[in-house]
Amino acid sequence: MEAAVHRGKLAAVKTIHTFIYVVMVVAIFYILYAAIVGAFGILLYISLGLLALESIVFVGSGMKCPLTALAKQYGDPKGYVGDTLFPERCTKYTFRVFGTILLIGLLLLLLNVAT
Repeated sequence: MEAAVHRGKLAAVKTIHTFIYVVMVVAIFYILYAAIVGAFGILLYISLGLLALESIVFVGSGMKCPLTALAKQYGDPKGYVGDTLFPERCTKYTFRVFGTILLIGLLLLLLNVAT
């Protein structure tokens, strides 16, 4: 019975983590889009705020997602980005890919603000 409870909790953690993952990816792409087209509206500020909050949580948790530790506690064998519902091949290079896209978006935003 306890294993079933842990599977249910692990599924819940993975579902929540997947939702947050998707929201953050959308926010990153929106920042890039806004930087390219010059859309300085509420959605840009929400996206920037979400990513700032995510960064604070990540840094405050010792450069690890707190949900990853929770997933590991409930039996996730990997204990890293693989604790989403996406296959590992989709999430293996998350920080490299989306970090680069975010950096480009932020640099373009700065260039737009400076001009």
